[in-house]
Amino acid sequence: MPLYPLKFRPLFKRYLWGGRRLGTVLGKPIGEGDDYAESWEIADHEQGQSVIANGPLEGTTLHELVVNRGPELFGRHAEHHGGRSLQGREPRFPLMFKYLDAHQHLSVQVHPTDEAAAKLEPPDLGKTEAWVILDAPPGSRVYAGLTYGMTRESLAQEVAAGRTEICLQSFEPRVGDCIFIPAGTVHALGAGLLIAEIQQASDTTYRLYDWNRVGPDGQPRQLHVEQGLAAIDYSARAIHPQRPKPTDQPHIERLVACDKFIVDRWRLEKFHTLGDDERFHILSVLEGEVLLSRSGDEVRSHSAAGSSTSDEVSLLALTGGQTPLRPASSGALTIAPRGATALRGMYLP
Repeated sequence: MPLYPLKFRPLFKRYLWGGRRLGTVLGKPIGEGDDYAESWEIADHEQGQSVIANGPLEGTTLHELVVNRGPELFGRHAEHHGGRSLQGREPRFPLMFKYLDAHQHLSVQVHPTDEAAAKLEPPDLGKTEAWVILDAPPGSRVYAGLTYGMTRESLAQEVAAGRTEICLQSFEPRVGDCIFIPAGTVHALGAGLLIAEIQQASDTTYRLYDWNRVGPDGQPRQLHVEQGLAAIDYSARAIHPQRPKPTDQPHIERLVACDKFIVDRWRLEKFHTLGDDERFHILSVLEGEVLLSRSGDEVRSHSAAGSSTSDEVSLLALTGGQTPLRPASSGALTIAPRGATALRGMYLP
């Protein structure tokens, strides 16, 4: 059976800084409680595993797909990623996509590079990431990068003295901003932000400072100051929202292009064909509603009729907050927006 565009069940992470907007804004099926912090949409990691929610492969994990059908999933990247392992461990899907609801500040943290993470026990990938701001109430801030001239020694002194916040650069973001956070960059999401995040498939995080909070047990949360100080890139420049760059298609702009992933923003008002480029694509619906199909004629007939029904293999009806994955082998994909629609497309370089 050939692969087809895939939907996955969201996987929720509940932390003390979370809220309710994964449900109220993004329509996720959260339960009771006001601490829903993350919705992992596409993940292949020990701490969370995506499960297919549509078609004949329903119930299959993303990891099983990587191991058993890697060449079909990865296409042109199969040799590097389909057989890639971390010091003898099985290969994994290289990217992770999730939503974060920062009802409170996130900890001030840093992630290691690939080289540093490979030396961990067990080894991991590094974590370069990029955010798109979905909600930003007035006064909310992004903390990203150190103040000019900060060294490991001076930062260690300020952290020990409880003055970590004065070491951070920050700015007030706007809805739609894309912020690129290379591995080794000190960062934190400020209270009030709702974001979509694409990252390397890693969950290794070193906390430098946690705003003097205590955890559910009444004790301060664990910090990783020495590991964090060692992981920081002290030569990094200030972080600002990305300046979108045009592509050869007027309705698509480039937000991020790095060696870990590419991020494009699509603004669609009419049919668009995602060609068969022999690579997988993650598609995140940011605004509006779309129909996706491997058959343009089928999309047109459903769209014209205004039908909300969908064939679980050949046709997907998607609204804001939903994130399908197009495997490399599933061929060209026709995307039909219902009105003005914004999507984010993510793939390997």
